[in-house]
Amino acid sequence: MDRAVDELLRRPADLPPPAVRSLLRRAHRLTQQEVAEALGVHRIQVVRWEGGQAEPRNPHRRTYARLLAGLAKQHPEVLEQAPSPVRTPHRTDTP
Repeated sequence: MDRAVDELLRRPADLPPPAVRSLLRRAHRLTQQEVAEALGVHRIQVVRWEGGQAEPRNPHRRTYARLLAGLAKQHPEVLEQAPSPVRTPHRTDTP
């Protein structure tokens, strides 16, 4: 069992917490509509992802994670200024 837990802990976190997603988008001056169009989803999906009401599923999840990782590299101050519970990305699973 310990081995299985260790494997899970080695997986990289793919998405930051919902509140940080919004901060990253706004730091880059992107609208929810621009993100939605780039990902091929409706704006309401981005609203739900940023509000923590839903989690993206693949293939949108991979693309969204890539976008957020790129934004985090360009705007490291967002992660530094985030409240401590959300300072480091965490892994969220989809059903």
